[in-house]
Amino acid sequence: MAKTTRRVGVVLLQLGGPDTLEAIEPFLFNLFCDPDIIDFPFARIGRKPLAKLISVTRAKKVQHHYSVIGGGSPIRRFTEQQARALENELRGSGIDAHCFVAMRYWHPFTAKAIEQLKAAECDEVVLLPLYPQHSSTTTGSSLNEWRRLYRDDVPVQCIDAFYRNDLYLDAVVEKIEDALLRFPNPETAELVFSAHSVPVSVIDKGDPYQRHIEETVALVMQRGGWRNHHRLCYQSKVGASKWLQPSLHKTLHQLSKEKIREVCVVPIAFVSDHVETLGEIDHEAREEATALGIERFEVTTGLNDSPTFIAALADLVTSALGMEVRENENLVAAD
Repeated sequence: MAKTTRRVGVVLLQLGGPDTLEAIEPFLFNLFCDPDIIDFPFARIGRKPLAKLISVTRAKKVQHHYSVIGGGSPIRRFTEQQARALENELRGSGIDAHCFVAMRYWHPFTAKAIEQLKAAECDEVVLLPLYPQHSSTTTGSSLNEWRRLYRDDVPVQCIDAFYRNDLYLDAVVEKIEDALLRFPNPETAELVFSAHSVPVSVIDKGDPYQRHIEETVALVMQRGGWRNHHRLCYQSKVGASKWLQPSLHKTLHQLSKEKIREVCVVPIAFVSDHVETLGEIDHEAREEATALGIERFEVTTGLNDSPTFIAALADLVTSALGMEVRENENLVAAD
């Protein structure tokens, strides 16, 4: 651990989400205007019209998901809670930390976080993408936006995929343990890990996301030491192109065919509750599971501001700063 007299800005990078039903369409427009999400020949000409078409169509399809979770995404609230908790954790370790939230597709945008960062007069910056596994569509997109907008000479370090971090794995295991305790016999529940899907074309270009997801599941199962059967699926597909399979929908049907009656879903690619966990899984998938004869359906809660997860984030930041300990005379060993 290091103690520093320098002021450290920590920027939590996250996807973002519409905070009202009216914000769904513009949020989706921003999403599908992203060249890291939609790219094709002559995209500069056709991307905005296509994004407008997709966002209008998609908004109608997902509006009910947001309606059932209170009329908007809670991701900003949870991410800001994470930022405050992380700031307190780091300051307790002797680091003059100031944490900010930079959402990719909705408020507070990256530009706002940069403005706040400059006002805080930080001496160095640590970027912390809140995506445990790396993908060009998540971490890559957030970092590209940062590079487009950041125009300061303050040194910046970036934390990448952190799914191997021991404290992160402990936080996930804790949530699974909590969910399994809701079953009459915890050892009989089928563990279904669900990750946000991405187009196969992205993986074919060398994106490590699928491999990272599979490694995460293996590490979590090893760390938990459960004897439960488990499987991996993907959710939130958009459009007609080929995406990572099997889908959560198909997986539920397969579970029903196999006469499995107790299912525990683990959203493995997310670090906070939002529409994919609360709407798609805990509402839509739950209804489908019930209709298919699955008698017990539980979902692990998001990591949110779990003390173990916040400790994991603090460990990531202090490790990043530790790289500077040997190089920067302003950093000194902790007492």
